[in-house]
Amino acid sequence: MPDARGALYVVATPIGNLGDVTLRAIETLQSVSMIAAEDTRITRRLLARHEIKTRLVSYHAQSGKARLEELLVHLRGGSDLALVTDAGTPAVSDPGEELVAAWGDEGGLVVPIPGASAVLAALAATAVAGPRWSFEGFLPRAGRERRDRLQRIAGDDRGTVLFEAPTRLAATLRDLAATCGGDRPAAVCRELTKIHEQIMRAGLDQLVAAVETGVIPARGEIVLVVGPANATPMSREEAAAALAEGREQVDGLVAGGLNRSEAARRVAAATGLSRRALYRAAQESG
Repeated sequence: MPDARGALYVVATPIGNLGDVTLRAIETLQSVSMIAAEDTRITRRLLARHEIKTRLVSYHAQSGKARLEELLVHLRGGSDLALVTDAGTPAVSDPGEELVAAWGDEGGLVVPIPGASAVLAALAATAVAGPRWSFEGFLPRAGRERRDRLQRIAGDDRGTVLFEAPTRLAATLRDLAATCGGDRPAAVCRELTKIHEQIMRAGLDQLVAAVETGVIPARGEIVLVVGPANATPMSREEAAAALAEGREQVDGLVAGGLNRSEAARRVAAATGLSRRALYRAAQESG
């Protein structure tokens, strides 16, 4: 027996240029009985451009359980619903995951309507990440979780894509340079598909300088792409030389007042060398 309940359409919308909306997205937004939008003011601009008169309601990260239940009741009653965010695809570093999961848990039909993607646009325009990559979204702002995520990126043999706010761009690039190495290939993609689109590929140290000098303005929406760690195995001689250099760095930090354990942790984060091996080597040299 056919499911008499409504379908939830997860609709990707343009990330900047309104011309990037797909024909299927327009048809879907016209045909459903209601659209749940992260910011109705932004979505109205898209609807107005294509003369779409569909009823619009707000649904965002602070909407609460009551609005979620309203949308589920709408679907249970047999009416279709389109879910959109301000830009890009709902539930990908954007609101929507809770609604999609709840309707999926009830066995409801969820239909993806793909479209513009800041992640894919950045990957295609920079050619930095390589064929294998991970998406990290926004990094934690501070603390151990941030340090751990940075260290994983530093040692990852895949490229990494990140989102970042303009006010934190310089700090994140500095942290990436410290953990991944200043010469690690990377790119800053700013305001993708918009009038002031800017894409700059360089080593992380150069990108830090570009932000600090204003070559890359700290404004707009930003995607970072970080190249993969060097996956080529080192020879025994190269590994020994790298460890010796790392030990010297640890010794220098210890001479500056750090305890040996913290010094080894910092050098391991910056170089990808084993913290335990660095600690042992520094002990033997001391």
